[in-house]
Amino acid sequence: MSGVEELLTAVREGRTPQVPALVAALGPVERRACLPALKELRKEVRGQWSKEASARSGALLVAGAGCHAGPAGAAGWINGRDFAERSWARHPALAEVVRAQPVEWQVEVATRLAARRGSRWSWDLYPLIAEVVRRTGCPVPATDAFTAEWLDQLGAAGRLSDSRTLQELMTADAFTPVLLPRVFELEDVGRQLEARHGERPGDGFPAAVAMLATSGTVDRAELLDRCLARLVRGGKPADQRGFLGILTALAPDDAEYRAHARSLVAMLDGLPVVAGHAQQVLARLDERGLVEPELLAEASAVVLFRTEKSLVRAQLGWLDRAAKRAPERAGPVVLAAAEAFAHPDTALQERALNIVARHLAKAGEAVLPELRVAAEGLNPAHHARAGEVLGAPVGDDGDPDAAWSEPLPPAPVPRPLGAPIATPAEVAEELSALLAAGGGDVVDFERTLDGLVRHAHRDHAALAEALEPVLRVHTWNGAARWLDCSPADVLYVAAAIAGHVDPHRRGTVFRDKGRDPLRGDHNTPYGNVLAARLAEAAQRVTTDRPPLLLATPTDATGAVAAAELVERIAAYEAAGARPGTVDLQAALLRLAPTAEPAVLADAGRLASPAGRWVAQWLCDGGLRPLPSERVVFAPVPGSSGSRLHGPHYWERSWEDVDRVLVAQPGVGAGPQGPAGERLGGEFRALLDATEPSIARARKVNAWLWPTVHWVAMLPHHREEQTARWLDWFAGAADREQRGVAGLLPILAEAGGPAGLAVHLAVAYGLGARFPEDRTAAVDALLVLAARGDLDAGLLGRELGHLVARDTVKPNRLGQALAAAAETGAYATVWSVLAPVLPALLAGEPARGAGEVLAVAADAARRCRARGPVAEVDAVAARPGSSRLVKEARSLRDVLAG
Repeated sequence: MSGVEELLTAVREGRTPQVPALVAALGPVERRACLPALKELRKEVRGQWSKEASARSGALLVAGAGCHAGPAGAAGWINGRDFAERSWARHPALAEVVRAQPVEWQVEVATRLAARRGSRWSWDLYPLIAEVVRRTGCPVPATDAFTAEWLDQLGAAGRLSDSRTLQELMTADAFTPVLLPRVFELEDVGRQLEARHGERPGDGFPAAVAMLATSGTVDRAELLDRCLARLVRGGKPADQRGFLGILTALAPDDAEYRAHARSLVAMLDGLPVVAGHAQQVLARLDERGLVEPELLAEASAVVLFRTEKSLVRAQLGWLDRAAKRAPERAGPVVLAAAEAFAHPDTALQERALNIVARHLAKAGEAVLPELRVAAEGLNPAHHARAGEVLGAPVGDDGDPDAAWSEPLPPAPVPRPLGAPIATPAEVAEELSALLAAGGGDVVDFERTLDGLVRHAHRDHAALAEALEPVLRVHTWNGAARWLDCSPADVLYVAAAIAGHVDPHRRGTVFRDKGRDPLRGDHNTPYGNVLAARLAEAAQRVTTDRPPLLLATPTDATGAVAAAELVERIAAYEAAGARPGTVDLQAALLRLAPTAEPAVLADAGRLASPAGRWVAQWLCDGGLRPLPSERVVFAPVPGSSGSRLHGPHYWERSWEDVDRVLVAQPGVGAGPQGPAGERLGGEFRALLDATEPSIARARKVNAWLWPTVHWVAMLPHHREEQTARWLDWFAGAADREQRGVAGLLPILAEAGGPAGLAVHLAVAYGLGARFPEDRTAAVDALLVLAARGDLDAGLLGRELGHLVARDTVKPNRLGQALAAAAETGAYATVWSVLAPVLPALLAGEPARGAGEVLAVAADAARRCRARGPVAEVDAVAARPGSSRLVKEARSLRDVLAG
């Protein structure tokens, strides 16, 4: 057997440790002759998951690296993503093959590998590159990927070392002087920067860096410059906290901070903790006379517009102290403090007004014109006091007895789907964009699926040819599925059109044998409906090729206009074609109700079974709304926290969570068609009865949240959908989950009644942990109000219940409704808050109640609400001057007229 055959046999058998010796025995010509066979074998192994295929991958990696005479080819081979399985790049055989090559080849390969960005297995490549660099003495590659891996490896070494601190390890590492300055340019390194590897000095990364700077191992001035520059640039919170830790550890003195005063001012616009540090340093420098007086005004212009109250209070305190210390600065101080007149928090406005009143005499009359202009931004509650201080009336509060006109934003108009895609080439472009976006929105997905079906009917060969370039980049892989069927799985239909899969056969590969390629073990009912639609489309585009899809919506909500569906059915009848069962039923659930006589008459003339069912559905009104019942899901007695409830770790229960949910009956068999037709099981499952009990936890997959595509399956049943998703929406408030509340505006724009479930979901959203989720809930509130669908009393009562249960925190609710009020919807905000106040003020009010009362007082004042609230009067009658009592008195006075 020749040396070439011997090497190829070893590779096929996965004998990786023997490959270096076999490669070494070959000459340059023989090595080059091996490459075509190795590349073919690589294609065969790619995508296989067996133990034998994995062993072949390791042998292939080593053999290909040794047989490439050119460094570029070798680096490209080693960096292949298909070799990432089982960390083959760390195998000693690969290092042995690399060591056997000329030094210039090794250096070039290491340099190229270090320059690869976004490598999925750079963690595995680092030891190989580092070994070449240390052995050959070539320049250290200061790339992002290599620096990030150096930082990771350093942290791992620090954790494993009992004898040496992290600082000692870094001092001994020749890479440190080159790579440590580069760390300040990396992203996503906060975890490494904040980690501690022991309790000794020098075990934490910030302390280790400071000690290295003190010892002269690295240049302290350069590190300080880079650290401040990075904090000015901004980034993810974890990164910023890590770099701030380094700055604190470096402990710059006043002279060093003074030289970077402008950087400190820029940091005031950063993360709150970063801004707070910069503010403290600048205030100290100002008090010691080490910075220009003008810097105070610049800093105030940045900080006083921030939402963080602690920063604003600190800035106002700095201004007050500056004017007391140097009365000649009173003029700039009062003008800077007046910036806070526009702050949304009325208590901070009052504090700023007090500073102006305290120092106005020293400031002189020259500042009055600017102060009077700034005072127009004050809340009307402060107009009278501001007028007294500034010596002129402030604001025009209008006639207190005049009727209030609410300037609500216009109700949103759903975005039309647009004309069908015109050409096969455009279908391929839309598919490529949708796959790159991970599935796209409703419009993207539905237009793409419709385009595939239409053009498969018109010119199957042309469409298949246009799809080939896309399918070379995005290969359909029908392997075992752990997640829900998603819009990105429209790729399956494209693969069927191109002949890459047979949609009439079950899976045949490895763990996918006998499995539906679109349904996994944990599909949701919504994933099952989508899978049924895609499977039917894939089967039909390869057989009878229907002219179009009935269920393609006419707008972004997922709704299908009645006139459009009647027209599509008529087109089927004219062509002598039969609609798909799944397609027809999906269209029925999306069908927009109508009472237009012309549309109903056209529907009545349809003759096919599908047409008669559509006509009857329109006449009967489709699925009837399901009644909602409020249910309290109480904690299990003696439970001590969330625990695993089902056989899988993603099936969690909430036995420790006190939640208000909505119970609804199921749709049952659904309405019957004229020939006895019923909705399929996939569609009926969308409206199964809700289970407000522990049993429901078994059906909640923590990985899968509702999406816009789920909403679009039942665009006229938002109440029913929301009732089934309340656990997710509740999690935004009581488990501080992030993101799902973004669906609330979509549900508000959908059709159907908005009852208890919708209002309860909005209530949870208004108390969500994260600001962006509260913003989404505010958007939903305003959409419901603009469409006339808001029941403010119902929403207020549910909010009161949630506040009483401590599910919704008053401070979060106050921030959300303050944002709603800023749009001018004062009457809407007051109508929601009025039913909340009795529950909010019962007993000992929770922290943040004063903030809610401030919003209520402002809204009531502006919309001219009247009428006493007993609980408000009781709090207002208390002694003291806490914010709660002051705001209650203000609201009491407003309601008394």
